[in-house]
Amino acid sequence: MAKKIVIIGGGVAGLSAGIYAKLNGFDAEIIEMHSVTGGQCTAWDRKGYRFDYCLHWLVGTRKGPFNDIWRETNVLNDNVEIVDHDVHTKLIAEDGREFVIYTDLARWEEYLCKLVPEDTKKIKKMCGDMKKSAFLQPFSDPPGLRKIGNTIKSGFGMMPVMILFMKYGRKSCEEYFRKLDFKNEDLNFFLNSIFGSRDFSALAFIMMFAWFNQKNAGYLIGGSLPMAQRMTNWYIGLGGILRAKSTVSKIMVEDDTAKGVVLSDGSEIAADYIISAADGHSTIFDMLGGKYIDKKIKNAYEKWELFTPIVQVSFGINKIIESDVPVETWITPGQVIGMTKTGTGYSIMNYCYDPTMAPSGKSVIVIRFDSPWDLWKDLESNDYKNEKLQIEKDARVILEKRYPGISDAIEVCDVATPVTDVSYTGVWKGSYEGFLPSSKNLMDNLNSTLPGLKKFYMAGQWLFPGGGLPPAGQSGKWAVQYICKEEKMMFKAS
Repeated sequence: MAKKIVIIGGGVAGLSAGIYAKLNGFDAEIIEMHSVTGGQCTAWDRKGYRFDYCLHWLVGTRKGPFNDIWRETNVLNDNVEIVDHDVHTKLIAEDGREFVIYTDLARWEEYLCKLVPEDTKKIKKMCGDMKKSAFLQPFSDPPGLRKIGNTIKSGFGMMPVMILFMKYGRKSCEEYFRKLDFKNEDLNFFLNSIFGSRDFSALAFIMMFAWFNQKNAGYLIGGSLPMAQRMTNWYIGLGGILRAKSTVSKIMVEDDTAKGVVLSDGSEIAADYIISAADGHSTIFDMLGGKYIDKKIKNAYEKWELFTPIVQVSFGINKIIESDVPVETWITPGQVIGMTKTGTGYSIMNYCYDPTMAPSGKSVIVIRFDSPWDLWKDLESNDYKNEKLQIEKDARVILEKRYPGISDAIEVCDVATPVTDVSYTGVWKGSYEGFLPSSKNLMDNLNSTLPGLKKFYMAGQWLFPGGGLPPAGQSGKWAVQYICKEEKMMFKAS
């Protein structure tokens, strides 16, 4: 009889694990707390408009190990249209100054050198670092299962980028920009405004632009919801079981071996293996009672900085609103939106490049801003409702300022808060991408196993500072690879 794997969480990591489990002959059952799969990778429909919460770009749309995963899990197929934007973001200061970040490095370098010719040499140095990082290729197999020959080959191929790791692996963006020592005040202002005062890894910043430059981080037309649905359909088509609207309250353990799960209604599901692709904190400290941790895990959840939760205000507009860039970041530190005083400002996203987001002749525009969890965690029901109303009111003022006269064309307004995210996904402190990739943790991934616990694996973005969809999908695959090794089976990806 086939061994059974119970997978906690039906997000991208859980769906990936379920698909690979079925491809390798296991019985698989995904338990998802929400009525739909996708987790953070989701969207919702309002009066014909679709408001997307996740997908802006996806690493692996063209090549590499992540591309293999997206092909194997049906995220990408011949029917999926990919858009590679020319512009990543346009930053706009309060006084109207603009700064464009292009996805093509040669174009961005030319733009920057014309903008601030006095810093040409240092601009070329920065863009050169980004070009070198293109040599970095993610490993296909997880730690412990990598063939020596492939590891050596990858090591030689990545020699140019190893210098970057040694120089910038433990540096923040602020330190990196300071070391480059740009003379132009505007250039320093805009570059340092990208991540604000947070300790964001310089290496993560450098590598990000290599993916765009290779056109390997495109946007999937349709966005998050169809992406998750394609994975779900493939999983169910392979014979996988999906138990929606069910919450795991406890992982059953006997003799330090995972044996199954207990649902919130008291029912039990036995399993030969368990993969938790749910929120990392809930899994380790609630479902397992904090019994299987070590110093590294304890340090991560106590000291590593988290992504600040976001508020998303989505507008359905009864007219076409054109934009030459997908995202504008307005640098307005200290601006008050509802009860939030913004750290760096807010973003405005215009989905005019995706015709599936709005009915013909209409538009979807989204305003996003960071909002600390401490503002939300104890908010009472009436205060919460009033706060959402105030946010909508303030966001309408922002939108009217950006597009004068647009107010009369607003048909729908939807406010999603950190409380919304926690309610539907259980994510710890509303941190939608888990641990912030910092100078302290970027190269310190957490293990997929927990110390002392057998027949159990973790998957999902909480294992990797920076989070995101690619490591989530990869971790689901890796968990099944480990299980295949335990079962002395040859792993299959198709």
